[in-house]
Amino acid sequence: MIDNNKNQKDKINDELIKSYEIGYIFENKPINRFKTKPTLEEKLEKLDNLKESIKMVEDCNLKSNSKNIVFNDGDINSPLMIVGEGPGQKEDEMGKPFVGDAGQLLDKMFKAININRHKTYITNVVNYRPPNNRKPEPQEINRYSKFLREHISIIDPKILILMGSTAMESLFGSKLKISKARGSWKELIINNKTYLTMITFHPAYLLRQADQKKYSWSDLKEIRKKIDQLKLNL
Repeated sequence: MIDNNKNQKDKINDELIKSYEIGYIFENKPINRFKTKPTLEEKLEKLDNLKESIKMVEDCNLKSNSKNIVFNDGDINSPLMIVGEGPGQKEDEMGKPFVGDAGQLLDKMFKAININRHKTYITNVVNYRPPNNRKPEPQEINRYSKFLREHISIIDPKILILMGSTAMESLFGSKLKISKARGSWKELIINNKTYLTMITFHPAYLLRQADQKKYSWSDLKEIRKKIDQLKLNL
């Protein structure tokens, strides 16, 4: 006799499944294969964990010569993430990136394209001040690049701005020359996700080489254009 609700083929399939001794749950609801955005609390927790991981770094010349870790500033939900080189004296004292002379120029640069820095998210390649404000050495850049990649993955920006050769080297390697790499959009892949990236000069460099500001202005206009094309809220 055949069950009214199941045909003979269905019964055979049921018996086959039971023979595997695996528990299956069948539901009529479709499977949601799309990842949901992390909540603010989840994002903050991930950032706190990352910050603690950086604090746990041992035998680091940068860390041993610094007063504070300089981790971040700005809106963690911003679609625009800025990466600089490393903290200077004022940044080290205050524990925030881009608060010295270079930071003031950064504010003016983004204000020129109608962006308030408080609506952006800012970090550095290295999170401790290099002695005498020197450029981070290659082994230091490599050591901290894994933290930077995780940082970018957590923030998950729509646009990533790399300011200066150190930021460029940390994510694209040392073979690129910033004079040739700047000004054009590139794709950075982290954890199988692609980030739209612009390389441009660091504000500290522009303070020393004022004649290069015209190139940065060109880069900034490209950034503004892309923001408008993507209809980002900034």
